[in-house]
Amino acid sequence: MDIANLTGITSDYVNNYAKNERLVDVGDNSFSAVFDSMLKSVDETNDLQNKAEEEEIRFALGYSENTHDLQVAAAKAQVALQYTVAVRDKIIDSYKEIMQMQV
Repeated sequence: MDIANLTGITSDYVNNYAKNERLVDVGDNSFSAVFDSMLKSVDETNDLQNKAEEEEIRFALGYSENTHDLQVAAAKAQVALQYTVAVRDKIIDSYKEIMQMQV
């Protein structure tokens, strides 16, 4: 592929193109947007935990004989919880680092 003819393409051009074509998220990057996103993530993790518990109860009561559904629900809940805990740990580390900054 010959790229010699590509001149005058700047990062602004690429950024504008990506935003116009909706290739990148142009959402709000404020603290409240990040906080709301994290709250949604926590709610989703809670929902997955509840679904896994429901599948366990259904399987224990004999309403479900399919162990695959139980395993999938448990795995989704576990991965979501691990992700949420990892994000929480990073937030706490960031907070500690900010608190140690000299003003």
